[in-house]
Amino acid sequence: MSNGKNMVRAFTLHSMIRSLSSVFAFGLLLACLSSVVYAQDDTARRETRRRGRNNDKGRIELSTNPGGYPVLINGQPAGETTVAVRYIELDPGTHDIEIRFPNDALWRRTITIAAGRRECIALNYRPRSISVPRSPCPFPVNVSAPVTVSEGDTITFASDISYTGMSQLNYMWTVTPSSARIISGAGTAAITVDTTGLGSHRVNAVLMVDDGSGDRNCRQWAQAATNVLPALAPRVEPRRFDEFPSVAFDDDKARLDNLAIELQNNPGARGQIIVYGGRTSRAGQADYLATRARNYLVTTRGIDASRLIVVSGGERERGTYELYIVPVGATPPPVGQ
Repeated sequence: MSNGKNMVRAFTLHSMIRSLSSVFAFGLLLACLSSVVYAQDDTARRETRRRGRNNDKGRIELSTNPGGYPVLINGQPAGETTVAVRYIELDPGTHDIEIRFPNDALWRRTITIAAGRRECIALNYRPRSISVPRSPCPFPVNVSAPVTVSEGDTITFASDISYTGMSQLNYMWTVTPSSARIISGAGTAAITVDTTGLGSHRVNAVLMVDDGSGDRNCRQWAQAATNVLPALAPRVEPRRFDEFPSVAFDDDKARLDNLAIELQNNPGARGQIIVYGGRTSRAGQADYLATRARNYLVTTRGIDASRLIVVSGGERERGTYELYIVPVGATPPPVGQ
């Protein structure tokens, strides 16, 4: 180097710009590093100024965009970066330069400082946007069912689930009481339950559904209940057993014997006898025939009188018997039916 001439040298530090884009997992990092010899002025004024500075030191010129990131030199805090260039004088030798960016990202280089030289560091920090998938959990689950059914009907418990994830859902149903039986749909979104024998009970179905991830928020519960009404007992009707005209008492007794046998074979049933008098019969003929039939069944055939309903039905063309078997719970037929 000689007075009167300005000499500028420049070189690029080979180790300072390699793989800079990989320093930060979430940002793009660019650096400009260069070294030049301070310009020298051969005038007396320049020489005076040069001698006034400490030419035994070198310096780094540091800037980041944006600014405000902590700087450490040789492990010691050295303030923060700025958008405008900061000038930091350093003794000749190697120095560890660190700049700490957000989320524990660290830019670090070892720079060799020479007396009278400068190193330029300009960094652009641009964090990479990371898209974090939104969890579909928790998700709403509802179970619906009819309020009431009759015993013997089936109940359908159906689920309504708003799940936006990609996993296949698992369904686990539990029904009470224990006598309630799932007849279809186990492991699916809807089940059918048989209510036979569950009259006057309340059938409750609980659904647990999850997506198999093991996340507690992805395991949801819902339930519904249905009241089972007792089945209506089938209506029991009286049964017409026989009908015949009164010809002779011996003939009448043969038909009454059949009624007695039926009553003996059905201990809970009763017998009803409706007797009609003929138009040409003498007055009171129907009552006479009714009394004679009752006495025969009770005295001769041994039928308890409380099991017999004997009534006069009025008149027909000729004297007639109508015989009925009245089961337990049945209402005797009206006269003249």
